[in-house]
Amino acid sequence: MALTKNDLVEQVAEKLDWTKNEGLDALEALLEIIKGTLSAGEDVLVSGFGKFCVKAKAERKGRNPATGTDLMLRARRVVTFKWSGQLRDRINGDGSL
Repeated sequence: MALTKNDLVEQVAEKLDWTKNEGLDALEALLEIIKGTLSAGEDVLVSGFGKFCVKAKAERKGRNPATGTDLMLRARRVVTFKWSGQLRDRINGDGSL
């Protein structure tokens, strides 16, 4: 089961001994900062966790899988995530944060 936004709010509030509304405000503020930074084309580095990177993708040829017709996919920017070595080790059971 995925960790939801509500789960994050509850855990933040519990860890910091805040109300649920204070936890929600803190999480919303953090997410808005991250979204604004990524929208500006800048990367977001969270030490010990990973780096969210904005990458440019060029226009390319694609295909509609339903009809098989060829089409051109527009150029766009995408967000990628590169995990840190610490996170990789923790997920793979090689250490703890």
